Amino acid sequence: MAAHTIKTVQRIPVSLDKAWDFFSDPANLQTITPEGMGFKVISKHHGDRMYAGQLIEYKVRPVAGIPVYWMTEITQVKDRIYFIDEQRFGPYTLWHHQHHFKEIPGGVEMTDIVHYKNPLGILGRIANRLFVKNKLKTIFDFRYRKVEELFGKWNGA
Repeated sequence: MAAHTIKTVQRIPVSLDKAWDFFSDPANLQTITPEGMGFKVISKHHGDRMYAGQLIEYKVRPVAGIPVYWMTEITQVKDRIYFIDEQRFGPYTLWHHQHHFKEIPGGVEMTDIVHYKNPLGILGRIANRLFVKNKLKTIFDFRYRKVEELFGKWNGA
């Protein structure tokens, strides 16, 4: 079975440097994640800027408040252009998240592309249709609104 994909695009009225500085700092992940997810960075030695090979550990409560351990690795970084995180341990059998940044007149266009696959074969596919896909959409919708709150709404062309 093929992986599921989510793609979001957001234009932000800030400089590329400001956007990169914010999104490449692991400490800011909690800020752009819904409070109800109980998201917390728990790694102690992950550094304060993205770099290839960086491991970041989290606790998250995605369903019914049940805590889940999640570890991602930043596998690729091209400064101020993109970075990619991949799950090493956690709730998915595949999690590959690309974060792209492009300078545009008046700000930055940020594109997220996530490829993911749930465990448990057909049960995972059913779970995706019933709630996983919607939960991920809710998380990215929250993030979109939070980014607007932090940096302002896009008013450009």
